[in-house]
Amino acid sequence: MKHYEVEILDAKTKDKLCFLDKVEPNATIGEIKSMFHKSHPQWYAARQSIRLDPKYAGPLLLYLMFYFRVPFIYAPKYDFTTSKHWVVHLACMCHSFHYLKRLLETLFVHRFSHGTMPLRNIFKNCTYYWGFAAWMAYYINHPLYTPPTIYGEQQVRMALIIFLFCQIGNFSIHIALRNLRPPGSKTRKIPYPTKNPFTWIFLLVSCPNYTYELGSWFGFTLMTQCLPVAFFTAVGFIQMTVWAKGKHRSYLKEFRDYPPLRSPILPFVL
Repeated sequence: MKHYEVEILDAKTKDKLCFLDKVEPNATIGEIKSMFHKSHPQWYAARQSIRLDPKYAGPLLLYLMFYFRVPFIYAPKYDFTTSKHWVVHLACMCHSFHYLKRLLETLFVHRFSHGTMPLRNIFKNCTYYWGFAAWMAYYINHPLYTPPTIYGEQQVRMALIIFLFCQIGNFSIHIALRNLRPPGSKTRKIPYPTKNPFTWIFLLVSCPNYTYELGSWFGFTLMTQCLPVAFFTAVGFIQMTVWAKGKHRSYLKEFRDYPPLRSPILPFVL
């Protein structure tokens, strides 16, 4: 059977804390925490937070490689040239902002209560995000790329508003969910709207973080008018719908007083 080698680093100093060899592909994050605890007894599982930066750092760096047109991607005459279309530069800023936000949230916002994801799934997720990032970036930053022409700048500006609105909304939901669970706790509570208007969508959906995520990629699709981006948005919508339905069912099963008007991801629709 194929095994993985796992190196665990300190999140702040990047110093190596532990090296685990012969880790099975089906091993979960929880099991890796237990292995780490055996070699470092002072760090029991509840005090550990394993964070996988490459999952989001990869798309960020890959996209920038296409944006700066490093050699061997396009024809040699285009090496290190820049696009003449301002929407290409705007798209790069939006894409970079999105994944920088994800990296910072992973480091400082998210609290993970379960360690059930198999290590093998982590590599699948990396392939998914990295592959789509490269596919999208190749076409958006291509020297022959054509920006939206039907509604032009008006379409791009509207798309930018949608993108930024949903990014702020997504971040607001993540903060609300973080505040719902004390540090080190596995307590589950029903999320409700807070004073932040971006959280009021909790009145209608169970997983508004996915709703805002979908809205962000819809805005990015509208901005770039690029088929690979639309395909990524569609695939992401299908996957997030599966996750949202699962979480919605678990809420209904666990809480008898769960608000009946809520839908999993799209108000009154899905």
